[in-house]
Amino acid sequence: MNRTCDFLVIGSGIAGISFAIHAAKHGSVVLITKKQDSDSNTNYAQGGVACVLNNNDSFESHIDDTTVAGAGLCDQKAVKIMVEEGPARIHELLDYGAQFSIDEKSTANPYKLHLGREGGHRANRIVHAKDLTGRELEMTLLRKLRGLKNVSILENHCAIELITGHHVKNAPNQYECFGAYVLDSVNRSIFSIKAKITCLASGGAGRVYLHSTNPSIATGDGVAMAYRAGAKVANMEFIQFHPTTLFHERADSFLISEALRGYGAVLRNALGQEFMQRYHPQGSLAPRDIVARAIDNEMKVFGLPCVYLDVRHKNAQTTIAHFPNIYNQCIKFGIDITRDLVPVVPAAHYICGGVLVDYWGNTDITNLYACGETACTGVHGANRLASNSLLEALVFSYRAVANASERINKCRSVNMEEIPQWDDSGTNDFEEWILLLHNQQEIQSVMWDYVGIVRSNLRLTRALRRINLLEREIEDFYKRTKITPQLLELRNIVTTAKLIITSALKRKESRGLHYTTDYPNQNDRSWKKNTVISNRRKAPHTTGLMTCNQLF
Repeated sequence: MNRTCDFLVIGSGIAGISFAIHAAKHGSVVLITKKQDSDSNTNYAQGGVACVLNNNDSFESHIDDTTVAGAGLCDQKAVKIMVEEGPARIHELLDYGAQFSIDEKSTANPYKLHLGREGGHRANRIVHAKDLTGRELEMTLLRKLRGLKNVSILENHCAIELITGHHVKNAPNQYECFGAYVLDSVNRSIFSIKAKITCLASGGAGRVYLHSTNPSIATGDGVAMAYRAGAKVANMEFIQFHPTTLFHERADSFLISEALRGYGAVLRNALGQEFMQRYHPQGSLAPRDIVARAIDNEMKVFGLPCVYLDVRHKNAQTTIAHFPNIYNQCIKFGIDITRDLVPVVPAAHYICGGVLVDYWGNTDITNLYACGETACTGVHGANRLASNSLLEALVFSYRAVANASERINKCRSVNMEEIPQWDDSGTNDFEEWILLLHNQQEIQSVMWDYVGIVRSNLRLTRALRRINLLEREIEDFYKRTKITPQLLELRNIVTTAKLIITSALKRKESRGLHYTTDYPNQNDRSWKKNTVISNRRKAPHTTGLMTCNQLF
């Protein structure tokens, strides 16, 4: 059952599918995904893709907005690459048949695209498909991918571990990737996929937290696997909490897009006061980290579990036309956004850190690439500017393939016989999922209570003690038990949680998304640099910011 391919892609969001589409021009591709091929964070993205397509906009303005939001940690070259190469990727999506929202009266761009505006942007540059942009992108790219002959999509398959030189007999380089061990979760079988090039595009890790906008599959798999294999990870302390998710017991943190505030909605507290002007001159359109902390403070001041979004002053029919998904979802919970205040709370949304890569998507493990939310390109710095994530995924997955296509014929050949079969002898089946679920809920609660929007050394230290104990329990259980998707996710969640806490403890300042009461000020003199962690011996734990390329 073992398989061989030129390119192995782990993940089916916008980064993984984009990588697979372009890689198919250069060789055979196997793409694996934990659930169905359309299950990803991409599919849940409501807002859009930030891109300079307006005659009244400029690359310099987009670069500056991204840099300001990133609180001094953005890699300027990476930002410039994303912004300047972005339009070509949007044109490509249009060629694939993407149906973005149109403004027939627009003269600002040749495609007559309706360009929205979101927090932190000083211009209208958000390409969107009403409030379901992620779904439109996902379906467009999947249609393109499914039409390619040399691509195999394996649904309900989970990557267990990367195959590196640690596994291969007589390998001269322990930190070289040769594919991955994979679990077929339907047939409960484990096999290896040998690949010349492997790309991690498994998405984020929002489900490390109790409240998250992410789907259940966002469990930090790529970051955890790469870290265990010896790759550097960076800036894991910068967790973006989306300021506005629907506060309702049955809503499962349904995201209320920032585009609604770009459209004109304002935030109000329990007294009905529009409070954001007290925190930032951009008011309700301030960057996400500022809005999330402001909401957190307002909730604590009034001792209430939420604040409110108010869009009642806008034309009802126009609101419904622009945000049909948000309107319909809220109606299900008895809330009419055109007439009612919408109760909202922050929730874990996006990880600005990840597996450290250079400008071409290379990790420091040979032949291993990372793209999308799994990667840390340096674009987001300490806080992601709204709607930059989809553009980053498109641009850097394209660049990763361009780099990999030049390397693929030089990759060292390994026979399948040199890769050991997965050995689960001596392990037992385990039916008590409730025990694993309890561990997962405990991790999520610890992270939410102690490693959330506002942190302190006391909270972080307490969280690390508990996570260390849970990690030992889970690892012992992992070694004694036959593998299931739930066990893999639990193991990756606890690893990712530990990386977040460890990174947060290292940063002795407040910057962007990381706010600690022990160090409430930003310290450019000592901490204008990335937080880098590796499990390799003698690996540096921190390094200067300058460029990702200098890290290798």
